Amino acid sequence: MSISRRTFLMTSLALPFAQTASAASIGEPAPAFEGLENWINSKPVAIDALRGRVVLVDFWTFACSNCVNTLPWLADWHQTLEPKGLTIVGVHTPEFPFERDLYALRKAVSRHGILYPVAQDNRYQTWKAYRTRYWPTAILIDRSGRIVQYHEGDGGLGAFGTQIKQLVEA
Repeated sequence: MSISRRTFLMTSLALPFAQTASAASIGEPAPAFEGLENWINSKPVAIDALRGRVVLVDFWTFACSNCVNTLPWLADWHQTLEPKGLTIVGVHTPEFPFERDLYALRKAVSRHGILYPVAQDNRYQTWKAYRTRYWPTAILIDRSGRIVQYHEGDGGLGAFGTQIKQLVEA
């Protein structure tokens, strides 16, 4: 019998950050960024300072192939929609101990050409605040600071991109 990576991580390992609670609910105010450190490509960013912009919080880790699959989409959205009011914040939450290394994260950000802000969440504080369950997860926040969409995985990004564009252009 084969089990998925997600099932293995959520049940077999009993990781300290694994949760069975539901993801952050649509319509809730976006939680503050907690415990983020080592900002890359920007000074530290507070969620409240981003009010008035559409925000995409992207939970990822550099050794996750599904996360890496989303990076071209994120790069495109950053390039085309940032001038229109989209801010992407990458929250790098490590799945494995070697992903906690700042030097390795900096290399990955450079290798993938990531230009938007990325911060380390090595203590899983922002991960927990957003009730994130899986890698990758993207949480879309409207201009008033409320969660409007929760997207898990690397599938369906074309439709998700359409939702982002609609929100930015509204």
